[in-house]
Amino acid sequence: MTDISSLLHQDQEEGKARCEWDFHLSTIISSCNSLSGSGCDTIGVLEFDPCGNFLASGGIARKIRIYAVKSLLQEREGERRTSTGAPLALDHGNACDFFICTPAKLGSLKWKPGLESRVLGSGDYDGVVMEYDLEKKMPVFERDEHGGRRVWSIDYCHSDPVLGASGSDDGTMQMWDPRCGDNGKCLAMVQPTKEYSTPVCCVEFNPFKGPIVAIGCADRRVYAYDMRKMLDPLFILDGHQKAVTYIRFIDERTIISSSIDGCLKMWNAEDQKVLRTYKGHNNSRRFVGLSVWKPGGLICCGSESNQVFVYDKRWGEPIWVYGREPIGLTGHDHGFVSSVCWQQKDENQCTLVAGDSDGVLRVFSGKGR
Repeated sequence: MTDISSLLHQDQEEGKARCEWDFHLSTIISSCNSLSGSGCDTIGVLEFDPCGNFLASGGIARKIRIYAVKSLLQEREGERRTSTGAPLALDHGNACDFFICTPAKLGSLKWKPGLESRVLGSGDYDGVVMEYDLEKKMPVFERDEHGGRRVWSIDYCHSDPVLGASGSDDGTMQMWDPRCGDNGKCLAMVQPTKEYSTPVCCVEFNPFKGPIVAIGCADRRVYAYDMRKMLDPLFILDGHQKAVTYIRFIDERTIISSSIDGCLKMWNAEDQKVLRTYKGHNNSRRFVGLSVWKPGGLICCGSESNQVFVYDKRWGEPIWVYGREPIGLTGHDHGFVSSVCWQQKDENQCTLVAGDSDGVLRVFSGKGR
């Protein structure tokens, strides 16, 4: 009986969420605007380049900031944590390598694959998609085909990196190719809800294999299309209660989705079933970011409680939370974490960056126990 009880106890323990990583706050990057709490520098998007050497940020401030990752980490030469264990404090002006002013607020950034981190794409609040040459620090491509409606998300095809896609408030996802002229001719356009227009909040090409592009919409669903035949969706994921704000492929057949219903869901794309639901963060109205660290199977999102949440894909409860939930503030009177991004580089250690509505960047380092 003792042996059976031990086995049952062991099974129960294995089913509980546990953190197998040691995370610590390494660096804080802020500016004078961050202290005002005005929201004029909300960081809406963070993106590491494919090699993990550079970080791009964008948002309300109409700036693309480029940071060298080595300059943000505590472990760089000659700089260690202070004797009190406090993180390194930097100013955006000194921490970023350079910035590019943009004509509008930014909803999305994406590094163009295969160009040695030279070209960065953006989608803005005026419905314009642009590509910037970071060596020349100037735009090299512009596309204005969403009728002035906000572009929430852009992505590039990994099998043919010149192909791009953008999702907008106009209710469409458009695929385009700068080589075709005509300001990036529209190769294909889908409007998932044909009877009415619902915003397309996110676009993601399958980075692992196959000609699949998935989109998340305000109608609570995820639609996946075969790029060779875009007339009808290949499959639909239906399970959220409110708008789907982000989608990420965690492997070639598994999708993570985020919604303002306050939960994340992991889906099997082959049978369209929910494998797991993740709850703990607060998300009822805002974009709070979603990022997957593929080597470690970790999922991160922000929260309207101004906290950072990390989930292990094996368990539905968070394994690590940074920050304290505000006390004494009601509604949405406080700040929130608005973007997160993992560096996809090492397997035994990880780097996570989170940005908030006050324009503050926080860099976290983690190591396996």
